[in-house]
Amino acid sequence: MIDYTARRTVIREHMARRGIDLLAVWPSENMTYLLGWHSHPDERPCFFLLTPRGEAMLMPELNAEEARAHLNVSMETYADAEGPAEALRRLGAQLHFGDVDVVALDETMRTDFSLLLLEHLDDARPLAATELIGGVRMLKEDVEVELIQQNAATADRAMQAAFASIRPGVSERDIGQAARQAYEEAGVDKVNFTIIGAGPNGAFPHHATSRKRVEEGDAIVIDIGARKDGYNSDVTRMAFVGTPSQHYLEVHAVVEQAVQAALGVIRPGLAAREVDRAARDVITAAGYGEYFVHRTGHGLGLNGHEPPYITSTNELALEKGMVFSVEPGIYLPGEFGVRLEEIVVVTEDGARIFNGLPREVFVAEAR
Repeated sequence: MIDYTARRTVIREHMARRGIDLLAVWPSENMTYLLGWHSHPDERPCFFLLTPRGEAMLMPELNAEEARAHLNVSMETYADAEGPAEALRRLGAQLHFGDVDVVALDETMRTDFSLLLLEHLDDARPLAATELIGGVRMLKEDVEVELIQQNAATADRAMQAAFASIRPGVSERDIGQAARQAYEEAGVDKVNFTIIGAGPNGAFPHHATSRKRVEEGDAIVIDIGARKDGYNSDVTRMAFVGTPSQHYLEVHAVVEQAVQAALGVIRPGLAAREVDRAARDVITAAGYGEYFVHRTGHGLGLNGHEPPYITSTNELALEKGMVFSVEPGIYLPGEFGVRLEEIVVVTEDGARIFNGLPREVFVAEAR
């Protein structure tokens, strides 16, 4: 059971240390993190506002009844006919907007929402909420780790369904649909993406899955993810139609070595950049450095991409409970791409992998 009141207490402690007077989040994963629920986001201004001593919501009237069914939070509502200005003024009096010098704004919030709030804050200095709430969300509670573990197992089954669908003549979309169907049969809340890149399309790291039909000799990047119970999965594996070429196997082996190198250095206290360096050094030494065109990883939790980011410049020290991807890749234009992705949690002395699938290339028959 997640204690959302305790989470807000922790955020208040961080606000006090940072000199932040107000946190404003809109219907997003940040609101879910703090309250356990968020309303439907649309063009109607909606905020959850947290101060060192108080909290309240601005809520459109049409969503208020549903919100009260989920939340026990003070709420100022407004009708479409009147607009939010007066309700926001009442909130300002309740939460002492006149005392706010620094406000942390949910960086995913609509710009017009942020501007509306700032109009009521008398020259308060804005910060991105990631600087406040992101650091707390990085450290996963045991229940969060368990939910991510369960979703990783679901992702493994969806990947196996994608493998089983591969044969010459099927399209990238067909393979993606096989994974999507497996996810949906497992009861996920949402399939986030099915990135399928066959042959030369695999050299585009975020290829838009297309109608291209799979041919013998194609290497296939399969990157899939979904959300269930609020938390996300993300896994990438490789398939090959027919007998893999020696060139492909050599590149795959380099990427596998990069994954192993990154996994091997992860421990509490290590700078995130050192994980990136471990993977990148392997790929560079093999002569493919210019073809590793992205960071080594990203955090995962309520969002599919969230802190910590495993980049060459991130000096953040890893801590027990951080969850992130390790996904080096090599992308050879006009030929193929290879990416292998694991989601890991930092433990007391290393890292534990969530996914259970081997990273060897899946070989589909050329029939």
